[in-house]
Amino acid sequence: MRVKKGFKARRRRNRILKLAKGYRGRRKNCYKRANQAVERALDYASRDRAARKRNFRSLWIVRINAAARTVGLSYSRLIAGLAKNKIALDRKVLSEMAIVDPAGFAAVANIAKAA
Repeated sequence: MRVKKGFKARRRRNRILKLAKGYRGRRKNCYKRANQAVERALDYASRDRAARKRNFRSLWIVRINAAARTVGLSYSRLIAGLAKNKIALDRKVLSEMAIVDPAGFAAVANIAKAA
């Protein structure tokens, strides 16, 4: 009598095919192709989670630098002044302040400038 792989193997295959839903061609319904595509997609996803953190940090720095220059400071002088005055605002918050509350950002920058 022929033995099929049964429930466990089917469940494993279906899990991969479910992840491949929406792919084009045989990548969505052929297990071997779907497995390759899903593996690659998961690799890209984990790589790009780290890249997203880098990209956002550089975006925040660009925004802070632009706002600091309107007050007459460079980015590095601003950050050094904040550190010297023990003002613990991270770059995300500083960039939000620069966009939403320019007056508040200018006040913080003037404190950093005085240092």
